[in-house]
Amino acid sequence: MHLTVGYLATPAGDDGVALAGVLARTFGARVDVVLVVREELPDGHPGRAEYQRLLVERGEEWISKAIDALAAMGVSASSTVLVGESFAETLIGFAEERHSDAIVVGGARYGLFGGHVIGSVAGALLHASPIPVALAPRGYAEDPPDAITKVTAAVPTRPRDDNPLPFALDLASAAGLPLRMLSLVSAENLNDADSVREVRQMQVAAAEENLAVAARTLPDTADIESLVADGLTLESALKKLSWRDSDLLVVGSSRFAAPRRIFLGSTAARILAGVDAPVLVIPHS
Repeated sequence: MHLTVGYLATPAGDDGVALAGVLARTFGARVDVVLVVREELPDGHPGRAEYQRLLVERGEEWISKAIDALAAMGVSASSTVLVGESFAETLIGFAEERHSDAIVVGGARYGLFGGHVIGSVAGALLHASPIPVALAPRGYAEDPPDAITKVTAAVPTRPRDDNPLPFALDLASAAGLPLRMLSLVSAENLNDADSVREVRQMQVAAAEENLAVAARTLPDTADIESLVADGLTLESALKKLSWRDSDLLVVGSSRFAAPRRIFLGSTAARILAGVDAPVLVIPHS
């Protein structure tokens, strides 16, 4: 496995580096840490080129701290400082050249610890990346776990929705981790109790089918769990679940996403806001 970490010299950047270290230790991944400095367009001023050089030098100083942090976790990594007009586009280009399996970033840092707040860089990646994007929750660098201990897949029940279960199965199998399949049920947009019961029955049936699929795919793995969390709203359903820093939640893209591209849908965005564990968003199909 290969990970590309999009680094900023901020607490959010530290969160992303910490998650990359945890993933690297879990899956035996190679790590590249990338910092993108703003491209200064030439305008004929003699100091513009010098300023660009100083930005790169400062970036190399900043990124060395990320490499040191990974080394303290027992993870060796390479560092690259790039010049680009767009952080996200430059990062995606680098990750594609290195055939990365995931891009790792931290989220915005305003608000309370835990949970996910999507900043500008993460937002751009979550609406364009052809590569899975791993998001560290706020404060993750404060006390990261030794490794990921469980993979959870947020599985849909409607056939047309993108299902991250096959990807999650591969991850769990690669590291010998237990797998939890999660179906979320809410009473939103329903008008009567019969509708709620029907949806609940549909969700339970889908959860049982997902469990059967997982059992066929991983016949030697006994630790496979399938559960349904329900509530009046999606947020209330999420509150019934417990999460640890060592969990990894895998979610799919919106059905409106272009093929092999990430597009974060409204449901996935609400899940991100209500979960304080690392999340991996995978491209459509």
